[in-house]
Amino acid sequence: MKKNFFWRVSLILSATVLSILFFLPSTSLRSSMPEWLKDYGLILGLDLQGGVHLVYEVDGDKAAEITAERIAGSLTNIFKEKGVDAKAELLNLEINVKPGGDKAEKVINESYPNLELVTKTEGMLVYKLSDKEISSIKDLSADQALETIRNRIDAFGVSEPTIMRQGASEIVVQLPGVKDANRAIELVGKTAVLEFKLLDEENPLALELPGSIEADKEGELLAQYAGRIPEGDEILFEKVSDDLGNTIKRVYLVKKQSMMTGDFLTEARVNIEQNQPYVGISFNSTGAEIFKQITTNNVKKRLAIILDNNVYSAPSINEPIAGGSAQITGSYTMDEAKDLVIVLRSGSLPAPLKMLQNVTVGPSLGKDSIDAGIKAGLIGALMVIIFMIVYYKLSGLIADFALVLNIVFLIGVLSVFKATLTMPGIAGIILAIGMAVDSNVLMFERMRDELRLGKTPRSAIDSGYDKAFWTIFDSHVTTLITAVVLFQFGTGPIKGFAVTLGWGVLINLFTALIGTKTIFDIITSKYDIKRLSI
Repeated sequence: MKKNFFWRVSLILSATVLSILFFLPSTSLRSSMPEWLKDYGLILGLDLQGGVHLVYEVDGDKAAEITAERIAGSLTNIFKEKGVDAKAELLNLEINVKPGGDKAEKVINESYPNLELVTKTEGMLVYKLSDKEISSIKDLSADQALETIRNRIDAFGVSEPTIMRQGASEIVVQLPGVKDANRAIELVGKTAVLEFKLLDEENPLALELPGSIEADKEGELLAQYAGRIPEGDEILFEKVSDDLGNTIKRVYLVKKQSMMTGDFLTEARVNIEQNQPYVGISFNSTGAEIFKQITTNNVKKRLAIILDNNVYSAPSINEPIAGGSAQITGSYTMDEAKDLVIVLRSGSLPAPLKMLQNVTVGPSLGKDSIDAGIKAGLIGALMVIIFMIVYYKLSGLIADFALVLNIVFLIGVLSVFKATLTMPGIAGIILAIGMAVDSNVLMFERMRDELRLGKTPRSAIDSGYDKAFWTIFDSHVTTLITAVVLFQFGTGPIKGFAVTLGWGVLINLFTALIGTKTIFDIITSKYDIKRLSI
């Protein structure tokens, strides 16, 4: 019996100490905790600590247009390889092949059998993507965007973000604890199309363009030179700081043709030179060979490194560059350099994102929620504690002890597994506490029945626990199954509710069947109890 006591008491004490220990990093004592312990602690959700709630819509039509554009470009290359005199162009989501002919049609049917032939004349073939293909592209683009955003947020270092699809094309992003909403929004929405393009410095217009303009004058400059930009060229800008620290835009005349894209990128990292951060990038073997050819064939020319149509740097090629590495330099801060690395590593979005909702939840609202929750919890707990003591006397006090253990263990488990506590999660805790009270009431009523039959306190306690065991076990198992189903198929707040309810049910079984029984066993073994206070 003593050995049995020892392991039960040891188990309860160990669980209590560990629960408090893993919760401490969530308090003001965090700075004095060992480094390994700082990884744990209670994480508050968006509704409790504030943060950012964003809803995006993936532009599926643009994804379909990009796909059609790629097919048109690919067809032109295939025609060239197979010696077919034809060229494909995209016009209003239709792929026009000029001149048409049986050879061109055969190549298209072999290369892209899913394309639908719209019209066929002697001079031109017109194809389009099928409705089924467009639907598939839209669905796939939403999935790809979700995964890309998830990778970026993970690299951003946000704890317990919620990132999920909503409907056919919407993506919900919740970032608890994020205070710099603008930085997060820019990181998520950046498309990250990396391209290398040559400057067209030999064109007379390049000499006519101003070297730099004010930061908000891009539209005026483009309007001024509209109609004069050579076919195959475009005007792009680079954001820099002048000697006074003001932001200005350098102006470049750039060839539209991409010499190389970021598809061959294998690594991106932040480096520092002369206290200025820059991003070093590396290519795979194929990319390294292409980059070497580009730099070999264009010595003394300037190569612009462009991300999302913004020039980041435009260095001169002094000599062929082998080894497959390059640098993206610019006037940006360390945070901007890190964000650039994140988007390059996580890849580009398959289509632009349109922001539908941007809600910043302030910490004050979270604090109000916590204060209201704590107030309600304390009042409820106090009422339950008083009721149990009044109605069940000393036994009620033992049940109250089990309730306290319940809360301590549950907070400890959430801290160990770094689960996020939200308002629905608090509702799950309150429900679990209610079930704990119910369990004790069931056992105490069985014990009263046994005492009325004339049994001794020791015998009544054992019989009461034995008879109530399966009722308590059944109710807890069915609730646990419900929590598992909610966690499996629910999202966001529903999962938070399921987590606290599930763990609360498991902890209830421990505290109700082992915790309170241990207290009764200690009392009845140490004292000669003639009458049970219940």
